[in-house]
Formats: sequence, C-alpha cells, structure tokens
Amino acid sequence: MMHSFTPVSLEQRADYYALWQQTPRHSLDYSLANLWGWQGHYGLQWHFAHGLCWICQTLPVRQYWAPVGDWQHADWPALLPQLADAPVIRVPDELAALWQEALPGRVQISEDRGQWEYLYDREALATLPGNRYHKKKNHVNSYIKTYGEPDYRPLDDAMVEDVLALQDTWCQWHECENSPSLRAENEAINRVLSHWELFEGLTGASLYVNDQMVAFSVGEKLDDNTLGVHFEKGLNGFKGVYQTMNCLFARYAGADFQRLNRAQDLDEEGLRQAKMTYLPADFVRKSRVRILEAASC
Repeated sequence: MMHSFTPVSLEQRADYYALWQQTPRHSLDYSLANLWGWQGHYGLQWHFAHGLCWICQTLPVRQYWAPVGDWQHADWPALLPQLADAPVIRVPDELAALWQEALPGRVQISEDRGQWEYLYDREALATLPGNRYHKKKNHVNSYIKTYGEPDYRPLDDAMVEDVLALQDTWCQWHECENSPSLRAENEAINRVLSHWELFEGLTGASLYVNDQMVAFSVGEKLDDNTLGVHFEKGLNGFKGVYQTMNCLFARYAGADFQRLNRAQDLDEEGLRQAKMTYLPADFVRKSRVRILEAASC
C-alpha cells in the first residue's frame, strides 16, 4: 500500500472531501486547500485505501502525515505497522491516543509545539473587548482615523486578480526570492487562488483604500464551529492594516462560527509572540509519532 502514492491532485477532490467529513478532528493542515497549496514545496502525495486517505511528504525527507477519514473504525493494529518505515508528523493528539491504545508499547509520541494550531474565540477577535485587547483596538482606531471607515469587501472571482497583484507587491517588498519560506508561501497562495472555485468552503475578504486593495484574508470552513485562516497579507505603509483586516474578517466572514483557527507558528519565536498577543483560547495539539517494529522472539 505505501508504495502506491501519487501527487495530491484536484481530480480526486470529491473522494478527499468525503473522507474529510468523516475525520473527527479538522486540522487546518489537512484541508484540501492547504494540501494542494503546499503540494510542491513538501512533495505531498496521497493514497486512498482501507477507507482512509494516507498522506506522504517526500521533501526534504520522507515523512507521513496523519491519515484522513473515520479514525474510530479503522483497523489500526493491522494498518499502523505499514507506517513503521518513517516518522508520522502533524498527528492530532486525539489520533495519537487511539494509536497508543491500538498498539500498546509500539507508538512513540513526542510533542511538537511548533505544529500546534492556534484557536481563538471568534467574538473576541471581532470586538477586541477590554484592556486585554487595548493595543489591538488602538491600531484599528488609528486605521479608521487615517483612512476612514474600512472599505471591507468579501472576495469574489473578479477580485482574485487584485489579490494576486497585492501578493506580488508584498513579495517584492519582502524580497520573497531571497527567502525559501516566503517563496513557498507565495507559490501556495498562487496555487490556491488560481483554483479558487474548486475548493469547498473557501472564503475571503479584502480592504480597499481609494479603490486600491491594501489587505486580504483567505479562510475556509473547517467544521460547523471553526473558520480557518490560510493567508493574510497587508501592504506596507498602511498603519493598522493587519489588525483591521483580522478584526473585520472575524466579525463578518466568521459571523457563523465560534472559533477561528489561525494555523501554527512553526517554532518561529516572532510569529509565536504575535499569535500569543491575540490570546488563544485553545490549540489543535499535534505530535510527532514513531511506529516501532514488533519485538522479535
């Protein structure tokens, strides 16, 4: 089975979405938009078998990701030994616990804090209440004072070109060509936005100043309670643009949700500090797992 992987493709999206709906824990990592966007950077491949979608990362080294589907009814004692040839990363803790129960003594788990996804109270980000969010509120008020009432617009197909143009400008300013991580993110944004209409639950919004797009946010419905945020960018020189984009996206795009999932920090200290300033309510906790070979007699 583990030799039958093929590159993640949109041709099999219906099969993937069917299994995604059965997955008990919806991590932003495993949304189809994320897999497709980062497919080239990580060399992501998949294989559909035994009622699950198995995911393999081939770059820079071979590693498995957690399988997607109905975790509760999988025959883990029979299936897990097939993952023993490489580590399994980004494994939600709920699944890791199931594996430990299925293969006692053969599931080695180590915490991977950099892969934890940040979960925020949606209403708090939409309203920025009290002293805890005083600095964020000041940035939003400064934006409004400088540029007037925010011109917030939900994304539609016609605006995708503006998003890609803003991303290109942002990349030039931040010299993406000199940064492997920013180059990879730029490719992911272009891949997802160029196939915008093929993803279920994808949503987005933008801010304009004098009919110029100055910020955008792209998210996705992960489940009935959670809206994930894939990408968020603002132009340099527009004070408070990120805080305003964040707040209004939570207020309007997130109106029907209780939580916002704003992805992981990848152990980047500056990014971790920035995410913590928004006061996460919880995390999608994930671990690194090794399936050990059975002891020989």
